[in-house]
Amino acid sequence: MNREHTVDGGTELGRFLRARRAQVTPAEAGLAAGSGVRRTPGLRREELATLAGISVDYYTRLERGKETRPSPSVVDSLARVLRLEEGEHEHLRSLAARAARSIPEPPAAPSRTVRPGVKLLLEGMRPYPAHVVSRTNDLLAHNPSGLRLLAGIEDWPAKDRNVARYVFLHPAARDLFDDWHNQVRGCVARLRALAGTDPDAPDLTRLAGELLLKSPDFARLWERYDVKGHSHGRKTFHHPEVGDLTLGYQSMELDGTPGHRLITYYAERDTPEYDALVLLDMLGSQPSPARPTQTERPSPTTRDDATDRSASTPPLP
Repeated sequence: MNREHTVDGGTELGRFLRARRAQVTPAEAGLAAGSGVRRTPGLRREELATLAGISVDYYTRLERGKETRPSPSVVDSLARVLRLEEGEHEHLRSLAARAARSIPEPPAAPSRTVRPGVKLLLEGMRPYPAHVVSRTNDLLAHNPSGLRLLAGIEDWPAKDRNVARYVFLHPAARDLFDDWHNQVRGCVARLRALAGTDPDAPDLTRLAGELLLKSPDFARLWERYDVKGHSHGRKTFHHPEVGDLTLGYQSMELDGTPGHRLITYYAERDTPEYDALVLLDMLGSQPSPARPTQTERPSPTTRDDATDRSASTPPLP
């Protein structure tokens, strides 16, 4: 049985096509506005098929999962009409390749192990905040300011520290990030890209299940099927301990790992931002106060126990 097909008869390829078709307006596709009321958001199937140079029946079967072997030229034509950027285009190619396999590859076993050499790199980057995250944004390793920059995340047990969980569920996150909406879009895009190529990944299904249950914002963004993330740029923080600061950031894939990324933030020396990072590093190096035990303060809910505990959401997420 092809596990790419789900109980609704669809595929990740079909769902991605439907979601992205709904986001392209006729005007963006170069079509003249009609006189009638459009009941379909974005392009109609027949419009997309015509613009891509394929039959409506063939495109309909692609969306419904009845056709799973589109040629490279068809994939490229669909990407053009859907106005996909390079990374999104590559994601569509990956979905098409996966749909064509009769037996998908089994999910890779996620690993939380961070090599000692990478931990030395984190220490050597001080006072610049740096941390290593898994493919699903679990916080695997960090230097002092790399943890402290995410204000309040240290209050959670280490096993529950996840950047996506933090931005959606921690009460401090909305105040911390100057552009919270852009931050959460990037988190969802990375998870959605993983879901397209490895939908059965146990680490992903647990996290997505929890966030779909607890966060309407996550659920709304999850259905958009955006897969475009950001690997570098600048972010502004309103930090409760060191004040406002705008930092450059860089995300780097770690070769030889199951999707781990090293993320670091930086500022020029002899600037207020650099001084703030020095202070943040000092604060992060101080011994942590004794925290309540697990019986005193429940940790964030995961999908495995969401049914039993959804009626009493814990106070931190």
